[in-house]
Amino acid sequence: MCRFVAGSTVQRREVLHGQVWMTMPVQVVADDEVLAVWIDDGTPFTFVPHPFGPHPWSGNDRWTGSSVLQLYRPGDAYSVWAFFRRGRFDHWYINFEMPYRRGDGYFDTDDHGLDIVARDGTWQWKDREDVAEQVACGRLTPGQADAVWREAERVASALDNGNCWWIPRWRNWKPAHRE
Repeated sequence: MCRFVAGSTVQRREVLHGQVWMTMPVQVVADDEVLAVWIDDGTPFTFVPHPFGPHPWSGNDRWTGSSVLQLYRPGDAYSVWAFFRRGRFDHWYINFEMPYRRGDGYFDTDDHGLDIVARDGTWQWKDREDVAEQVACGRLTPGQADAVWREAERVASALDNGNCWWIPRWRNWKPAHRE
């Protein structure tokens, strides 16, 4: 398995039905048991024509409003995002998605719509209806949707039990180079 060099820029690609749909450059913070990447406020998106149609974010040309540290573990069907506003940590966000796969200078995933927002020791679901909508429009199969919900229940249980693997290492992380 190729590791990315901390400080390097790689492409985060969203891939739907085997074809790239969207790309964005991200800076590698760490690549060990966790792939950690940084997205600066203002990072540009590139949208690739896709047989499925436009990407849901295609109305935007860049990431805006915050900067984000994204944390990926091999095999997890979610990533954990730490949102920063004006250089200060704001909240955790769990993004349910296809487990990431890496390549030479990029990694691939695809958003499954469902999210959890965690702030001040509490959490709440976000976009629960998106999983059914993705099945209805053909982005997910019913079996894939069932897998999303199983993973979501595991993560929700971990949050309820305070078993958040990302907290010990990343809770005090600060963006040293920007913001």
